[in-house]
Amino acid sequence: MEEIYANIGCDKSVNLKASQYQRGPQSSERRFHAAVVLFLGLLSVFLLAGLIGLGVHYHDSIQRSAAQLSTITTNLTECLQASNNFSSLIEERDLLNASLTEMTQELERLQSLVKQTKTCPAGWRMFSHACYFLSNEPGSWDKGREDCRDRGADLVVVNSHEEEIFLTALTKKNVWIGLSDRDEEGTWKWVDGSPLTLTYWPAAQPDNGGGDPQWGEEDCVHIRTEMDTHWNDLSCEASLQWICEKIA
Repeated sequence: MEEIYANIGCDKSVNLKASQYQRGPQSSERRFHAAVVLFLGLLSVFLLAGLIGLGVHYHDSIQRSAAQLSTITTNLTECLQASNNFSSLIEERDLLNASLTEMTQELERLQSLVKQTKTCPAGWRMFSHACYFLSNEPGSWDKGREDCRDRGADLVVVNSHEEEIFLTALTKKNVWIGLSDRDEEGTWKWVDGSPLTLTYWPAAQPDNGGGDPQWGEEDCVHIRTEMDTHWNDLSCEASLQWICEKIA
């Protein structure tokens, strides 16, 4: 009997261990499944968060792109309007240029008619738009200027090479012109106040008398027709003829 009970006790022990062995693997499997489920859940959460982030990013990008597109469209519209305005300005400019050309031609025609009708007083010679008078008697530079003013004119002012040639052809004698440096030595000015720009001085002139007392201060200018370079400074008290000039 004891052996039987012993055997029975042995079987109970074996059965208990077998039962424990059977429960062990099942518990591990459940824990594994739980871990897998937890991992998948976390992965789903991360994926969802990533999708939400991407959605927000692309939404902002789309908004920025839309704003940039709107700006580009606005700029293109403004450029088109400016282009249309520019074309209109070009047309107006062309019309103004055409009108200006017509007015210039008409002014030239009227000036030509005026010149044809203008004449100089007796004893005066016309050149270009002015009248010139050669005095009959000699005198000082101041006397010549006074005579010209009495005639409604002044001593001649030379403005061009053509005018200089015309003056030298008027007479073969030395004649006063309206140029002096009486206000400031070495600063030559015409009687109308304009500065000297066109000159016909020969070499070594003007020399203000070269320091020789017999010539004195040479502050006034005359045309010296016997030389190719026509001007010379001379004492304003010297006695020469003069040329007056006035607008025709």
